[in-house]
Amino acid sequence: MEWSFAWMAWTMPVAVFFGCIVLMLVAMTVLELRWPTVERKGFLPMRTTRGDRLFIGLLTAAYVNLAWVGFTDLNQWIGAGLSFAALVLIMAKA
Repeated sequence: MEWSFAWMAWTMPVAVFFGCIVLMLVAMTVLELRWPTVERKGFLPMRTTRGDRLFIGLLTAAYVNLAWVGFTDLNQWIGAGLSFAALVLIMAKA
């Protein structure tokens, strides 16, 4: 079976976005092996682990990116920056 990724618009922002996700998953694996996670209560209405916060943050980043593409014609790097900021906020404070 031949795999083709021609359907995907592999622009630099898309490649950087997915590359960052891969790096985050690797970093989370190393952190979990080195320092096991502890549930905590932040601004979210539930107790979350580090992995929970990463998952919620990645979903939020994806929705921010989709909204940015859907509702603005501005540079996608700005949307990616806002997504990253949302992810960092959720990881740090949730």
